[in-house]
Amino acid sequence: MTPTRKLELQRLACLIRMGVIEGVYNAKAGHPGGSLSAAELLTWLYFEQMNVDPQNPRWEGRDRFVLSKGHAAPVLYATLAHRGFFPVEALKTLRKKDSFLQGHPSMKLCPGVDMSTGSLGQGISAAAGMALGAKISSPGVMVYALLGDGEIEEGQVWEAAMFAAAKGLDHLVAVVDNNNLQIDGTVEEVNSPYPIPEKFAAFGWNVIEIDAHSFDEIEAAFARAMQFNGKPTAIVMKSVKGKGVSYMENKVGWHGAAPNAEQYAQAMEELQAELADLEGRAA
Repeated sequence: MTPTRKLELQRLACLIRMGVIEGVYNAKAGHPGGSLSAAELLTWLYFEQMNVDPQNPRWEGRDRFVLSKGHAAPVLYATLAHRGFFPVEALKTLRKKDSFLQGHPSMKLCPGVDMSTGSLGQGISAAAGMALGAKISSPGVMVYALLGDGEIEEGQVWEAAMFAAAKGLDHLVAVVDNNNLQIDGTVEEVNSPYPIPEKFAAFGWNVIEIDAHSFDEIEAAFARAMQFNGKPTAIVMKSVKGKGVSYMENKVGWHGAAPNAEQYAQAMEELQAELADLEGRAA
């Protein structure tokens, strides 16, 4: 990855964060914290990694993405909008009654959504099923899934992990967003899933650990994941919940809350300043 391309990806991640804030503010509800922590990952997947066509969202040969932590829909919607699946202006309609951007992703409503999710633990099972189907009929298709670290407290996640390893689904990559916070507190306080890498390894997965906000580490991780044979891959990424908005960072209260007008203005001011810096460095 060239320095110029890295700056462009950082710029896109900043725009996606702005889309998250725009959507949640206009909805007066939503989940900004765990959306902001995944902005770099979604940027990498949709602008570098995945084979998709915004003009043909249901193309059979596309790679698939499953947002297993479906409450982080704002980051998926912002990414799809900036990738060209629908107008960015639509992000302001998040959670409105007549909007195709509902609180959790719907494959029936939103272009580019490959699986309807929301009930935690179920998305990774769907992704494993997709991966098995691809192994049988579409060998070139990759399947990616994003889970929350609180989500992996669900037993169904580990049934899916066991299944994926047993079937040798080496074209399945699951990413765990390890920001250490869930709605009721830290993951240790609620029901500790630690140690996460060792658990996936014990279930027969290849495991890679990265900094969620480093495009260099993300690039290297996915390059390694493409080289593995015979096993699915789990990428455990250490992230900052609320990343990019100072007053939201590492604050459990921003798991599921919307900013008021003053907070919205501050968040957008901070992100605009970051965007201007990135654009200045790229000029």
